[in-house]
Amino acid sequence: MSKTILIVEDEQAIADSIAYALRTDGFTPQHVMLGEQALAALRPAPGNAAPAPVLVVLDVGLPDMSGLEVCRRLRQFSDVPVIFLTARSDEIDRIVGLEIGADDYVTKPFSPRELVARIRVILRRAGAAPVPRETGMTIAATVAPAAAPARFELRALEARVLFHGQPLALTRYEYLLLKTLLEHPGHVLSREQLMQRVWSGAPDTLDRTVDAHVKSLRAKLRAIDAQTDPIHTHRGLGYSLAGA
Repeated sequence: MSKTILIVEDEQAIADSIAYALRTDGFTPQHVMLGEQALAALRPAPGNAAPAPVLVVLDVGLPDMSGLEVCRRLRQFSDVPVIFLTARSDEIDRIVGLEIGADDYVTKPFSPRELVARIRVILRRAGAAPVPRETGMTIAATVAPAAAPARFELRALEARVLFHGQPLALTRYEYLLLKTLLEHPGHVLSREQLMQRVWSGAPDTLDRTVDAHVKSLRAKLRAIDAQTDPIHTHRGLGYSLAGA
């Protein structure tokens, strides 16, 4: 079955070019022009048999609200991958977008074919380690490295991490970053090493993205345990996860 991609873009010509490239590559495009329409299309609706979008192409500059706000609200109920479109190339915009849960960032003007290629990379990565929604089904298998800190529980088959027994609500890259640190407890991993292991399919991603994701991870860990910070910063070197 063809996978549905939601395009949230108020410029019809841009939306049409993306939709054409998606159809050519075997996807089913769905187009809306407003942020509220996008949130409505992505919220689970009882009795709605239409296939849910598997990825969102989201313009930052929408008429009714910022695409950043759409993504922020979306992350409250969905982990669907998001690619931002923007007419600005400021680094701070890219960092903020990735920090609130986007998976990639494309600056206008762009090649629709390149955008579709990025979509395929993200979906391939997501398919290898899907993050399940609550379905009432329990997956019993648990993978926990013997050397990993006891306060963490890595459930690789579920693509989830528990901290002090509580599940962490992580974006895809937050999960992959924490998983990488958990698999190398006590080891100092440089930004370059983390970029290669976590963002291998996004070559244009800035290394500052690592710092942004570490910051957001720390905030989520402190929400559970405000007394400790298991992620250590080694200035000029990188990051490590406390091994004890």
